[in-house]
Amino acid sequence: MPELPSNTSHFQVTARAFAQIAEIAAREQRDGAGLRLAVLAGGCSGFQYSFALEDKPAADDLVIEDRGTWVAVDPTSLELLEGGQLDWSDELIGAHFTVKNPQAASGCGCGTSFAMA
Repeated sequence: MPELPSNTSHFQVTARAFAQIAEIAAREQRDGAGLRLAVLAGGCSGFQYSFALEDKPAADDLVIEDRGTWVAVDPTSLELLEGGQLDWSDELIGAHFTVKNPQAASGCGCGTSFAMA
């Protein structure tokens, strides 16, 4: 599996996102678990982001790691996330992972669904 530092030209993960992944894994008592980010067909705009805690990445995943915490993205999803960034947002309306995706032509109010140009 290819491992890249947290800042790559393909996809970036912020320090806040890594910290939250580590916190979630610790809270769930799943040492070594990481976050899978995937793009799935569906949602109100055509595509939607999926986030899941996993114990290990797949062999063909892009793995971005920082201090023992990792994010895995499958090759198909990576094509749709190229140049994007995973972040953690903690606002009054709620705390959640956010994806800044330069390939998304439009999105919807839920923040997890987008359309491609």
